[in-house]
Amino acid sequence: MNKFQIFVAVCAVGFIIFGIQRGEIEIIFKKAARICMECIGLG
Repeated sequence: MNKFQIFVAVCAVGFIIFGIQRGEIEIIFKKAARICMECIGLG
């Protein structure tokens, strides 16, 4: 891996942790469940 790839990987992990700390994971799971229900015709 070159330096740019390592930098991008570190940034990605940082943004994931930042999103989890802001409570966005709950929002993502709610949206995912709603979309899944719509796909199978229950929503």
